[in-house]
Amino acid sequence: MTTIRQHPNPPCATRDILRRITDGWSLLVLIELSKEKKRFNQLRDSVSGISQRMLAVTLRHLERDGLVSRTVLPSSPPHVEYALTALGQSLVPSLKPLQVWAENRQPDIHAARDRYDRTRLTA
Repeated sequence: MTTIRQHPNPPCATRDILRRITDGWSLLVLIELSKEKKRFNQLRDSVSGISQRMLAVTLRHLERDGLVSRTVLPSSPPHVEYALTALGQSLVPSLKPLQVWAENRQPDIHAARDRYDRTRLTA
């Protein structure tokens, strides 16, 4: 008889999922894919600063979590297209307000950082 061992400290579901969605790049990739399906290079070009390797890792994680689908298009050479799944689409209404807030509050955040840095450098 096989015994299934349970993890002694199961991870917090909320933390586990939020960690994925809010990691360094996933949020930006999800926002880009909410606009339209994209091929790998289109996605890399639209997510400023992401490396090819990091994009591949991020997409693999999002695909594993069921948020992104990967479709190999029958062409020569083959092209791969990424899109949000229904589960990924269901996340978009929660992401949009965060994106808008970040865009609108960017000057405030930069000003706060400048104030903080000035007080730390002069102390």
